[in-house]
Amino acid sequence: MNRKVEVTIYGAEVLCPSCVNLPSSKETYEWLEAAISRKYPEQPFTISYVDIHQPPENQAKQQFAQRVIEEDMFYPVVLIEEEIVGEGNPKLKTIYAEMEKYGYTPA
Repeated sequence: MNRKVEVTIYGAEVLCPSCVNLPSSKETYEWLEAAISRKYPEQPFTISYVDIHQPPENQAKQQFAQRVIEEDMFYPVVLIEEEIVGEGNPKLKTIYAEMEKYGYTPA
């Protein structure tokens, strides 16, 4: 593995209109953190949740949060190293494939 990958989940407290029967953004964040940790044990990564309506002071995160709102993206939006890998109902297979591009090896 080359380096610690950053996974960022952008979402909101309220479900997006097209995501009514799906888990909340926060639930998706928790689920992904657990799933990635199980798939790649003892392989460090960072994962963070960004509320699109109250983003942190980080300018890049603020800009992407604004983009999610302006482009009416389905949230949660999952990024790995600034690459969108899932929207609305992210697929583990796609996320795992992206992680493995960075040298992560499944358990």
